[in-house]
Amino acid sequence: MISKMALIAAVVALALAVGSVYQAIGSRRSARRFAPPGEFIDVNGQRLHLVCAGAGRPTVLFEAGIAASSLSWTRVMPEVASFAHACAYDRAGLGWSAGARAPRTVDRMIAELRGVLTHAARPGPAVLVGHSFGAFLILVYAARYPADVAGLVLVDPPTEWQHLTEERTRLLRRGVQASHLGGALARVGVVRASLALLTGGAPGVPRRGIRVLGPRAVRTLEHLVGEVQKLPPETHPTVQALWCEPRCFRGLGEHLGAMGVMGDAAALVTSLGDLPLTIISGGDQPAEVIAQHRELVCLSSKGRQIVAAHSGHWIHLDEPDVVIAAIGEIVDARRA
Repeated sequence: MISKMALIAAVVALALAVGSVYQAIGSRRSARRFAPPGEFIDVNGQRLHLVCAGAGRPTVLFEAGIAASSLSWTRVMPEVASFAHACAYDRAGLGWSAGARAPRTVDRMIAELRGVLTHAARPGPAVLVGHSFGAFLILVYAARYPADVAGLVLVDPPTEWQHLTEERTRLLRRGVQASHLGGALARVGVVRASLALLTGGAPGVPRRGIRVLGPRAVRTLEHLVGEVQKLPPETHPTVQALWCEPRCFRGLGEHLGAMGVMGDAAALVTSLGDLPLTIISGGDQPAEVIAQHRELVCLSSKGRQIVAAHSGHWIHLDEPDVVIAAIGEIVDARRA
């Protein structure tokens, strides 16, 4: 019995060692093949990846969703860069940015956003564009530092995640746990091997593997994969390479853990004065969510709502022209 257990332990140890070597080799190859398109900046000791294009004023800065990176704006940013100085960055632990050096508190994320703006923005206030979690982040930023902001575009803010219910709290907790599991699997090469099988013609293998997380997790992952596939095809290998790294799973878990406090901070914003504010709602959202977005519009005397009729939550991938036009109107108004 003892020898059998010892043999099993030895096999497991060998598999973990082989997986770790496979992961290390894959990480080095990916780093050479998928180099960051932007530059690295230091914000209070945090190493962040920032990419900019275009010229002119004001600067337009993009803030991605909870698990997304600067790549999520690839259908919008090039067009905006044709008429403004457009920048996007990766929050700590996501995309190419280094893992977070401090807990993901509201104050810390606001401070990092301000550091990015200080580095990226041309003289004068900037237009901030945020999707989902990023919409809450730029809303809180504008309330704290109105002089820095020329206008806001909130892309489908997740108002349904404010004032968390017990059920939603449990969902977030499970999401954090799944992120920890994903990070552990990534460290020993399981995620890299699964994605290689998935893209190499054996889609059933990874799907059978994730069934251990339960049917809800399977549906969520399949939905996320469907959204990622809306990105330009040339970005798919890069996204895959990034999500083979444990750092991104850790970043995802940290941001999921911050959803509640970020939603609470956004709920405390009571007025934006006359700051130009555009809220773009996904057409497939329930009526109560669209109504919540309509209430947010009232934060500004220059607020308005657009319903993107043919979009889901990722409007900037479903109908990028709607987002580009909304940004252009605020930029034109600022220049006028």
